Amino acid sequence: MSTAKAIKAPKATQQMATVYGILFAISGGHLFNDAIQSVVPAMNPIFEKTLNLSYAQIGWIAFVLNMTSSVMQPVLGYFADRKPSPFLLPFGMFLSMVGLIGFGLSPNFYVILASVFFIGLGSAVFHPEGSRVSYMAAGTRRGLAQSIYQVGGNFGQSLAPIFTAFIFVRFGQKGALGFTLVAVMGILLLLVVSNWYKSQLKTEAFMPTKQKKGTNGTPIHPKIKAAIGLLVFLVIARSWYSAGIGNFYQFYLIKDYGLTIKEAQLYVFIFMFAGVLGTFLGGPLADRFGMRNIIFISMAGAAPLTLILPYVSLGWVIPLFFLIGFIITSSFSVTVVYAQELVPKKIGMVSGLIVGFAFGMGAVGAVFFGTLADIFSIKFVMIICSFLPIIGVLTWLLPSDKKVRELNS
Repeated sequence: MSTAKAIKAPKATQQMATVYGILFAISGGHLFNDAIQSVVPAMNPIFEKTLNLSYAQIGWIAFVLNMTSSVMQPVLGYFADRKPSPFLLPFGMFLSMVGLIGFGLSPNFYVILASVFFIGLGSAVFHPEGSRVSYMAAGTRRGLAQSIYQVGGNFGQSLAPIFTAFIFVRFGQKGALGFTLVAVMGILLLLVVSNWYKSQLKTEAFMPTKQKKGTNGTPIHPKIKAAIGLLVFLVIARSWYSAGIGNFYQFYLIKDYGLTIKEAQLYVFIFMFAGVLGTFLGGPLADRFGMRNIIFISMAGAAPLTLILPYVSLGWVIPLFFLIGFIITSSFSVTVVYAQELVPKKIGMVSGLIVGFAFGMGAVGAVFFGTLADIFSIKFVMIICSFLPIIGVLTWLLPSDKKVRELNS
């Protein structure tokens, strides 16, 4: 039996102090990456009018973006676990820039899909290595480190409605070309991070080493496998809700409440910005109260609010939107850390599985909801979405933090 290569990240985490400079830098790279991605949904209201796209076609754009970035993440994460590649950080940003240029110049629906593919691929390349950098720089502050990393991405995503309201409504599709400057800034920043990453791989703690025979071949406990499966299912449910809100609630505000495109975008921004705050606080709260507890509260706790959202008057939308966004997104970084604790020797793969595949399955939800909106109505879609957080009660079937440590001991 041949020996396998692995990264001794857990050992390094115990020995290293938290490297806040690198954490904020990789969070900045995450912000740039996801800000570029957010250009795609930000253009949806513009493309609906200029290219006469249907809701189903808008759903397919989201599908290509999210499926490309999600399906590839666990695959790239698997190879990153075997052979870490610091250069992939700036290279992923370069791929996104190529897609962004094509997106800004796309003359039809099919060129849009091709351009979005490159944006998604760039994101898929970035995320596994970005998660690894945050893990390596975390020291003993795992929850806080993951929150710092994820809050950059969530803030980048939250900018989509701002881009629509203040850039694309005025400049149209060509406004996307201005974001190539963001990509260039991201490439330069990630070059700095990749140099630190490369230097860390040369240290004894993080360099790939040959393990004893069978060490990496130890079978995963059946309860761990079941927990991973349930966690993926829960993240998919959360992602479907986010996909419904992020891609279609703006149209609900326009059609049913009579808001303008600009006004509707500001409402969606409140939801997304509240999610940024929730992401940042979720990690430290999990460090204090336990990861499973925060995951449970974030989904089951949001359910009563999501159930009444489709029926309230416009004046209640903002406070409800803020609370839902804050609560439901507070577990975003926590689910990643929980997955890493479940399978500590496969950091890149499980990070890609949760952040990539499970979260990206929201793409399937986007197509599904878009089709339903064409057949029935936008309000019908919002009502269906409102029931999804109830699935969060299943979180209590996950093993407790203490039980996870026992299963891996």
